[in-house]
Amino acid sequence: MSSSKPAVYDLVSDTATIPTDDMFDVMKSATRGDDVYTADHSIIKLETYMANLLGHEAALFCVSGCMTNQLGLRALLTQPPHSVLCDSRGHVFVYECGGIAYHSQASVSPVTPKNGLHLTVADVESNINNDNLCGALTKVISLENTLNGTIMPYDEMVKIHDFARSKDLKLHLDGARLWSASHATGIPMDQYGRLFDTVSVCLSKGAGAPIGSILAGSKDIIRRARHLRKLMGGGWRQAGMLAAAAMHCIETVVPTMPETHRLAAHLANSLVKLGATLPIPCHTNMVFVDLAPIGLTVDELADRLEVKNIFIARSQGTATRIVLHYQIPTEAIDEIIKTTTELVNEKTKAGFVKKSSAAAIQQQKIDEQPAAYKPSYPSAPAPASVATPSVLTTEPTSATAAA
Repeated sequence: MSSSKPAVYDLVSDTATIPTDDMFDVMKSATRGDDVYTADHSIIKLETYMANLLGHEAALFCVSGCMTNQLGLRALLTQPPHSVLCDSRGHVFVYECGGIAYHSQASVSPVTPKNGLHLTVADVESNINNDNLCGALTKVISLENTLNGTIMPYDEMVKIHDFARSKDLKLHLDGARLWSASHATGIPMDQYGRLFDTVSVCLSKGAGAPIGSILAGSKDIIRRARHLRKLMGGGWRQAGMLAAAAMHCIETVVPTMPETHRLAAHLANSLVKLGATLPIPCHTNMVFVDLAPIGLTVDELADRLEVKNIFIARSQGTATRIVLHYQIPTEAIDEIIKTTTELVNEKTKAGFVKKSSAAAIQQQKIDEQPAAYKPSYPSAPAPASVATPSVLTTEPTSATAAA
């Protein structure tokens, strides 16, 4: 891509990655069959690869993570009255337009984790309905990893899996960013995937593809999901070019995620040193930051950064989410740190900010976290060569992204 415009760095979401020239070259060489008739070899290649990667028999390529989540849940459910238990912050509950009720005629039992980070088997056990005939019986447990960029400990997922099996409950994983969890923990994707009946993985969140998500499961489940996909109007025709783009990103972008995590940790630690706080721990590629202790609003920082073509999610207050991806270089992160430092110094000099121990308190909270909640980020090896557009010309949205 060539343009006279300066580079634009969009940290509103990791869905903001821009297709590269190399990606378009790969797309041109894709097969051009009709996927409704399972006749496209590029799509079949992607589905076969992802099924093996996630430890399942089959997979289905769909337009979005909302669709793969809804298909996965619907394929596991039979008929009402039934309910799905999930995290109260989960994407399937908060950001999918009430899809569980609409598509599956199921109630949702949203559970707020008592530890404030992730569901535990105790949370699940105390909230399922397996015998109250006045309510909708729990049939599926839906987990999310990562959620708000945080990693659900694998041993807790195993406990929930074992409990679910003892109660004859089905399990779905919203693994939109499961790539990130796998890279940060070293746990293979299939080791996560085999715990669940259905797994949804996004190809455009951090992985860099322009569109698409994968649903993995048994052959019978995916056969049913393919039928349901048609019901929802989701049958592809000549979508091989999109599958080829996704495979290209799996091979070239996904291996660079450790470097993205390292940069996110660098940004988080730097903001904490300035006195900001992290409402949610930074485990992978997301930095949730509250600027109140350093006297800044999100809009103040966003205004200053936008002059430098760096975009973050705006909010009405002092807290925001900053999301990194492979097209965000070290220079952009250093500029965010530099700009925040300049604003803090200006506010302090003007007497609007009093020096406090906020940074020390926040660092103490981080240090006190169990090891399972704070993955280490060793210096990542040099990332594989990735073709990044020399100029990003798409203007990002200024609204906070739901994804």
